[in-house]
Amino acid sequence: MNVTLKYFASIREAIGQGGESMSTQAITLQALRDELISRGGAYAEVLAHGRAVRMALNQDLCDESATLSEGCEVAFFPPVTGG
Repeated sequence: MNVTLKYFASIREAIGQGGESMSTQAITLQALRDELISRGGAYAEVLAHGRAVRMALNQDLCDESATLSEGCEVAFFPPVTGG
C-alpha cells in the first residue's frame, strides 16, 4: 500500500526531509517503524526502539498497534514539553 510520511522537529532535522511517500507491506505502525529503522542511518538512529517517538495516523495520536490503510498519513515527532 502507499502511505504518506511526515517528520517533525528533531526527527525532520536528522532525516533531512519533512516527508515522503512510500510503498509498504506494513499493516501496523510498529511494522512501518521497523521498516524505516531497517533503512539504517538517521532513520535507525531517530526512530530506534527505546527512543521517545510519538506517532499519529491520519492526524490522530496512536500507539504502534494502529492499523494502516491505503493512502493514510503517518506522522513521527518527538514528545513536546511546555514551559
